[in-house]
Amino acid sequence: MTKPSPQPKANRALAALVKQCDTLLRTAEIGDYSGAANGLQVQNAGTVSKIAAAVDASLATAQMAVDVGADLLLVHHGLFWNSRQPWTGQNYELLRLLMAHNLAVYSSHLPLDAHPQLGNNAQLCSALGLKKPTPFFPSHGQPIGLQCRARLSREELGQRLARATGAPPKLIPAGPALCRRIGVVTGGAGGDLKLAAAAGVDTFITGEGPHWTYALAEELGLNVFYAGHYATETFGVQALAAWLSQKHHLPWVFLDHPTGL
Repeated sequence: MTKPSPQPKANRALAALVKQCDTLLRTAEIGDYSGAANGLQVQNAGTVSKIAAAVDASLATAQMAVDVGADLLLVHHGLFWNSRQPWTGQNYELLRLLMAHNLAVYSSHLPLDAHPQLGNNAQLCSALGLKKPTPFFPSHGQPIGLQCRARLSREELGQRLARATGAPPKLIPAGPALCRRIGVVTGGAGGDLKLAAAAGVDTFITGEGPHWTYALAEELGLNVFYAGHYATETFGVQALAAWLSQKHHLPWVFLDHPTGL
């Protein structure tokens, strides 16, 4: 967990922050999985004095947000991918925690992936030193990833990925040793290697993929870096929280709760 940004204490209207996030991220326009429920997922009493950002919404990250005194939790993976009925056991504990501590939850999945400046893909490309990214990899009606032209050795790209994410990536070295066209789709896009290869990239960076993709990458002649689903998606929520913090002079903190996956 990073230290909170040194901003003065203030209170801002939750509705105003939500409207700005929805507009910035084009929440109503970007297609997504049916369970994503992008936008405000849990409201609070109406004001925000401190923002917490996390990759995943869970009982653990909600408790971390409460512990640092946040009243708005920004997440990439929200609460409603699977049914949360009935509200018993862990579901009840999560609901009770949110209500008792006035903690709102705002989630943005593919809209945050796709954003050209604050998105996970844009931020990871920047961290890797990749220039002039262009849209790539259609999903749910729009491109969500980015591709860049470069002249980077596979080894150097792996080293940059390790520095950006904090851990060495898993590599399928099935493409050229010199990477000239690199596609980036954070998260779990490993099952769609054919889609990446069809776009003409020789190297594909994503978070994770199934076992069988090793043989597929060899068939396609495609370098594949699996840099971790969690690790590749820490960028967007931090960029969004920093943007809101600067706009509203609100303190924010990143809640690091890695899955190792």
